Amino acid sequence: MSIRINDIAPDFTADSTAGTIKFHDWVGDGYAIIFSHPRDFTPVCTTEFGAVAQLSAEFAKRKTKVIGVSVDKVEEHVKWKKDIEAFGGAPADFPIIDDTSLTVAKAYDMLPAEAYLPEGRTPADTATVRTVYIIGPDKKVKLTMSYPMSVGRNFAEILRALDGVQATDGKPLATPANWMPGQDVIVALSLNNDQATEKFGALDIRLPYLRFAKAPK
Repeated sequence: MSIRINDIAPDFTADSTAGTIKFHDWVGDGYAIIFSHPRDFTPVCTTEFGAVAQLSAEFAKRKTKVIGVSVDKVEEHVKWKKDIEAFGGAPADFPIIDDTSLTVAKAYDMLPAEAYLPEGRTPADTATVRTVYIIGPDKKVKLTMSYPMSVGRNFAEILRALDGVQATDGKPLATPANWMPGQDVIVALSLNNDQATEKFGALDIRLPYLRFAKAPK
């Protein structure tokens, strides 16, 4: 069964570079990002994990935890972290899950449910394990992204998407195309003009159904 936005994120218990993690407990009362990849010591993923390491302070500012998922063992992750830190120039202080059993990959629909690949599998065998999930404090899935092996993930965009999720989560608001933090947001049509003005201040009405307001602080 596919994981959809607003589904409760599957809970799991797994070994990681930070010890045993029970996922929902680990998320706590903030946001979390799961990002996964097909195998340790692969070129594109080394650049991606390095990018995440560089953004550590930005995620912390947003009270967001980040966790990696790999189909390799913790021992391999520990060795690989040295390469990540050397390339990224920053400590890779986020946990990386040991998903050799593919338990997390299957729970999050990263692979076909029947897939189990023995030792000796190549990154191509687990190519679909290149997904990103943003999870809210309510443990619901807020956003998903999937990438092919040939395209490195843009973590500046993932950070921007996180900002958009946090700006609108549980509010009658949305962000327009190419929105950046601090820019105006769109007011939902569930509010009439008077209600929207009372809640968010003066409106910039471009079309009857497209009304902008200053982003709440």
